[in-house]
Amino acid sequence: MKVPSPGESITEVEIAEWLVQDGDYVEKDQAIAEVDSDKATLELPAEESGTITLKAEEGDAVAVGAVVCLIDTSAKKPEAKGDEGSGVSAEKDLAKDQAKEEKKSDSEKAPQPPQAKETYASGAASPAAKKILSEKGIDASAVKGSGKDGRITKDDAVNAVPSMGTPTGGNRGETRSKLSMLRRKVAERLVSVKNETAMLTTFNEVDMSPIFELRKQYKDAFKEKHGVSLGFMSFFTKAVVRALDLYPSVNSMIDGKEMISYDFCDISIAVSGPKGLMVPVIRNAENLTFRGVEAEVKRLAIRAREGEITVDEMTGGTFTITNGGVFGSMLSTPIINPPQSAILGMHNIVERPIARNGAIAIAPIMYVALSYDHRVIDGKESVGFLVAVKEALESPEELLMDNNVKRALEM
Repeated sequence: MKVPSPGESITEVEIAEWLVQDGDYVEKDQAIAEVDSDKATLELPAEESGTITLKAEEGDAVAVGAVVCLIDTSAKKPEAKGDEGSGVSAEKDLAKDQAKEEKKSDSEKAPQPPQAKETYASGAASPAAKKILSEKGIDASAVKGSGKDGRITKDDAVNAVPSMGTPTGGNRGETRSKLSMLRRKVAERLVSVKNETAMLTTFNEVDMSPIFELRKQYKDAFKEKHGVSLGFMSFFTKAVVRALDLYPSVNSMIDGKEMISYDFCDISIAVSGPKGLMVPVIRNAENLTFRGVEAEVKRLAIRAREGEITVDEMTGGTFTITNGGVFGSMLSTPIINPPQSAILGMHNIVERPIARNGAIAIAPIMYVALSYDHRVIDGKESVGFLVAVKEALESPEELLMDNNVKRALEM
């Protein structure tokens, strides 16, 4: 079997995990390995049934088209063990039990070393030892006594070596694991964004009361009719599409010495997957209704979390929305998703005091952040874009629903 191409521009993958052992019999289309590309983790299915011979190890980077395993299609499927082997198996189990009993009997006969006696003196330092330990700054609990009943002697104190830092007696182990190709590529891309773009972030706050009221009034009927929830993502996506139409430079990106501007809105939605952050794309979001956006968000999120998302579904976005609020984030400066020029960060919704009509009121407030590449987008456009998003979210019935909520929600 050769490594298939996971997508355009991908030249190599990494064997993340073999799901079978060398010499196993595999069925056609059975998942035999997980492979990491620089954009996604994908399963590798067996092309035929037979006995497999692995030709690459976990962690190996292999080129697209390279042979990673051999499948002997002439091999017959092994028969399930029946009653014939049960007698032999029972004899083996009986022999093991007898061996265990004999070993246990021998251990009982062998003389056992005397156990150290625990008394009030165990772990206590003699006056001379206590003085020495105090001068060294060593706690007596960190020293093992060699005296009677575990008492700490003067020699124990003299030979004690102070540890670096405060001794706690806690676990100080560590583990090392190799970063997946996907995680390494994400790290490289994020560092390159910081180094190669003039990234700035502008902030604003949104009073979510109008959206809360609309959802409270229509969410049950919306879900009953369409089978998906009326969430916040459809409102934000529609608000972003409107703002991109007003400020087209935000829907642009740099390619060498040229700037590419798009007349469509492919909105990338950051979601958390089993292998880390995934960013599937909602294509032509400008043509979708509220129901269409919610259905597509749900479909892509499920595919990402179940590891079924494809590379094609995560490439080609023109703008990204990320929601750190689902994890409790109050405010952040999201990093641009290259080669895009801007990203909108949503955050948690908290009831805060605000000034409304000259009086103090309590309202559900969300802080929003727009990180943008100043090489493409000027301050006027960035601030204007975020204000346009804020306006649409605070007046959704007028600016996103054309003053007809039921038609917008297809009720």
